[in-house]
Amino acid sequence: MRILGIESSCDETGVALVEVTPGASTPPLLRSHALHSQISMHQAYGGVVPELASRDHIRRVLPLTDEVLAGAGCTLSDVDLVAYTQGPGLAGALLVGAGVAVALGAALQRPVLGIHHLEGHLLSPFLSADPPAFPFVALLVSGGHTQLMRVDGVGHYTLLGETIDDAAGEAFDKSAKLLGLPYPGGPGLSRLAEHGNPQAYALPRPLLRSGDLDFSFAGLKTAVLTQVKRLLSADLSGPLPADAALVLGDAVRADVAASTQAAIVDVLVAKSLSALTQTGLQRLVVAGGVGANRRLREQLNAACARQGIRVHYPEMHLCTDNGAMIAMAAAMRVQAGLWCPSDGVPGHSFAVRPRWPLSELSAVGV
Repeated sequence: MRILGIESSCDETGVALVEVTPGASTPPLLRSHALHSQISMHQAYGGVVPELASRDHIRRVLPLTDEVLAGAGCTLSDVDLVAYTQGPGLAGALLVGAGVAVALGAALQRPVLGIHHLEGHLLSPFLSADPPAFPFVALLVSGGHTQLMRVDGVGHYTLLGETIDDAAGEAFDKSAKLLGLPYPGGPGLSRLAEHGNPQAYALPRPLLRSGDLDFSFAGLKTAVLTQVKRLLSADLSGPLPADAALVLGDAVRADVAASTQAAIVDVLVAKSLSALTQTGLQRLVVAGGVGANRRLREQLNAACARQGIRVHYPEMHLCTDNGAMIAMAAAMRVQAGLWCPSDGVPGHSFAVRPRWPLSELSAVGV
């Protein structure tokens, strides 16, 4: 079975083709994938502009589909199932991918399947050269989501802890903005941090010793803001000076970036180890954009190695949003017997779910 996957939840347009044999033990095979990032378009605005994102998805999705099919040596008529990101994400952006998927399904008389964006991230390590095995603890760190899950199989997800305000990705981005770094801030802060001292400033590790597996990073962003103002000798109750980044200088900014990154990583590592201890599991999966962070990988690898725990990540180029993870999630649902063609009869109506907790995802289908 050939599955075409379409991802359009935010600011990346992704398309991929995966092959799978229903009921077989052989893993799904990624035949081809293509991705377009909107970073350069949104940089002028300092963040994602939803309307511009939606319009760009419209321009990109069909050319990317042609590119993927050519790369796989297939045509549209060879596609057996069209999968798309149903949510969560930006409503307008989701509607583009959903609309294209349902239109293709109707035109080709092929079934369609809506996929949960976070399930795509959760299962993306199965596309790597070192895929995990069930059960495992998953650390999901993607955009506005930071969650710890127990994963016993496809569709069998138990929430262990989640962010109660800002997620790790948001803490990276907001702190980066305070340091005058352009969008997307998170990767820029990580690059700047490589030149700084992670112990330069004593920033808080929120909920580090809370005894639960929840996260809270809003206070860290406030602490970074306060630290920057102190370095500038600025009024702590007033706005941040417009020339803050210039006045601070590169060396000080690098130290603040390194200290911020260290605080975030320390919390993510400690909570992940606590989740493993509480569940008694010996395997950890890290997925989502923040999973590409080099310091996070180094710290997790070292901590888990000391305890004999295996850690799995997606390939670096599949950490961000992409069509491969959507096609893969659909393929694994098919292979696990959680979907059959009658579940996705082509039609002309569809719905997206901009807010869709992963805990609501049923093992018997979406």
